[in-house]
Amino acid sequence: MRTREGGHAVVADEAEVIARVRAGDVQAYARLVRAYTGIALRTAAAFGAGAEAEDVVQAAFFKAYQALSRFREGASFRSWLLRIVVNETRNTVRSAVRLRSATGREAALTEAEPLIPESADPAVAAIDDERRKQLLAALDRLSPEQRLVVTYRYLLDMNEAETAEALGWPRGTVKSRLNRGLKKLGRLLPPPEGDQDDPEGSEEGAWG
Repeated sequence: MRTREGGHAVVADEAEVIARVRAGDVQAYARLVRAYTGIALRTAAAFGAGAEAEDVVQAAFFKAYQALSRFREGASFRSWLLRIVVNETRNTVRSAVRLRSATGREAALTEAEPLIPESADPAVAAIDDERRKQLLAALDRLSPEQRLVVTYRYLLDMNEAETAEALGWPRGTVKSRLNRGLKKLGRLLPPPEGDQDDPEGSEEGAWG
């Protein structure tokens, strides 16, 4: 059975499914693949996989399957999988000797999951598109750790606990790096239309 949690598909009986896979039920693994392919593709795209996002995700699912015996019981499979996706993406980008750019990552994110509804007003959509470009450009000016935590927490819409588990960091580290990253983004990003006169609103406006 699949449910949705925080906007993402999740496998309600995940522990049972993993136990079945470990016992040799290969078909049970397909449930995990179906549930988490979308967020895995978005993660690969967010970290610069570009046109190789699907290959990266396939490789990540295969590696996760091979390493399932080392998966910690009670942990989140989704968070564990996404850490593998990020590592696989880095290896792919490094081997291709490609530098991640805000423009390339924006295109990949848009292909992975449209961020602006087709029914949106064209003028509003243009503003949203420009804000997204500004955001992705600003993200490239954060430290690697800040960029990681902000991407997980907001672009991938993971909660604090999931972010900590996916990154393998203590929650206190997630909080502090996220706080510093958001403050820096608040300085880098121009305020939204209508907020130029609000000196206190820049940081919240970047994400609100």
